[in-house]
Amino acid sequence: MTATEPVGTAPAAESPIAAADAPQPAPGATPPRTPLIARAAAELVGTAALVAVVVGSGIQATELTQDVALQLLANSTATVFGLGVLIALLGPVSGAHFNPAVTLAEWWTARRGGAGVNARELAVYVPAQIVGAIAGAILADAMFGEPLVKWSTHDRSAGNLLLGEVVATAGLILLIFGLARTGRLRFAPVAVASYIGAAYWFTSSTSFANPAVTIGRAFTDTFAGIAPSSVAGFIGMQLIGVVVGLALVAVIFMRGRTEQDPPAA
Repeated sequence: MTATEPVGTAPAAESPIAAADAPQPAPGATPPRTPLIARAAAELVGTAALVAVVVGSGIQATELTQDVALQLLANSTATVFGLGVLIALLGPVSGAHFNPAVTLAEWWTARRGGAGVNARELAVYVPAQIVGAIAGAILADAMFGEPLVKWSTHDRSAGNLLLGEVVATAGLILLIFGLARTGRLRFAPVAVASYIGAAYWFTSSTSFANPAVTIGRAFTDTFAGIAPSSVAGFIGMQLIGVVVGLALVAVIFMRGRTEQDPPAA
């Protein structure tokens, strides 16, 4: 019974329309009653679909044009729409992390008294995301007749690219946890997808900002690939970005005191 129901009256049968209008968990918030196996499946499938979109649109773009700017535009546009749809669809199930950096940051905030995944859920989410990312890259290669597994030769080890990953990941963490702090996670599908689309263009690394996606993209020697030798550097910078992002959240969205200071004498 809710606080608005009259005392002593039996609740009326819920109609399909009322059920559809009932509040749903916001994307980015892990629903506590969803079975862990369902959440793991959502993270695996969602991450696989995300990487398939990134890699597949990159392959398609290079087959349609030799203009690198148009290739990046096609790749980023497909990623924006695909990511937004995936967050809207799977957010109510698992929180739609699709990203070990986000899961790790949520686990850290939960350890410090906030809402988020626990250690057991962290240990399930991250492997599911990595397996999903690898499967998504292989699926994209299969759809376009590429070798199913061919290590990328796209070196991304330059220092400026590593800096771009710190910026991209810190911005993503700031956005997601800033929305959570201000109670606006309902905007996550649009906000997160829009940020990633923008970061494709304003960061030198084209904004991987995701350790699982980084690993998955090493399995394809196509437009979106990353050489295995560059993976560790990218993941290291992404983890630094998590720390920077959480620090920015703590400073910018600092919680006010719950009790007023005593009046001056």
